[in-house]
Amino acid sequence: MFQLYIGHQNYSSWSLRPWILLKHFNIPFSQTVVAVSGKGANASHRGYADNGLVPCLHDDDFRVWDSMAICEYLAEQYPAMWPADRQLRARARSICAEMHSGFGGLRSQLPMNVRLRAKGIANSVEVDADLTRIFAIWRNARELAAQQNIAGNYLFGEFSIADAMYAPVVWRLFCYGVKIPADLQPYIDTMLSHPAMREWEAAAQAESARLPYDNLVEQFGGVRI
Repeated sequence: MFQLYIGHQNYSSWSLRPWILLKHFNIPFSQTVVAVSGKGANASHRGYADNGLVPCLHDDDFRVWDSMAICEYLAEQYPAMWPADRQLRARARSICAEMHSGFGGLRSQLPMNVRLRAKGIANSVEVDADLTRIFAIWRNARELAAQQNIAGNYLFGEFSIADAMYAPVVWRLFCYGVKIPADLQPYIDTMLSHPAMREWEAAAQAESARLPYDNLVEQFGGVRI
């Protein structure tokens, strides 16, 4: 059985991605939650993660680290994790790669904090640019799925790695009270109602760990629940 090492569920956006993928496809795994500081690689993690970061997947004694590498490793065993159509699969990989390497403004200025309930914030130019691009990505994915008459309310119809990679963005938009375009609200609602997203939220609410990110509650006038 797989073992997945993850960080605090309130904060670890990278950990959510392979976790929700395993959950959605009903793949048995055990999880170990470890303390994270939000400051990058930590020598204390190297006993179970070669790069000193989480998430890290153990397949018996073989380790795979980095969320995108873990997702690809799983997809080689469970091909349904990617869209079946070759071009949709390529587009899904493209937007996953863009998420993996980009959107620095969103990441730095709206760090994941599942417990946060802000009333809405004034976005910076960098965050607005990231949101504009993300919304365009989501619309394009939905349009491509519709063109091929693929049913389902996820980005490419059926849940895929693309949705797993953008799941932390959904939490950021929801928790910081970001205004969502009306045509994309159904996608947000679909993701937030996913049983694994609700399970992740419950675990985040139950955690006692607190990082400096929690001062955003006061900064943005929100409430922590």
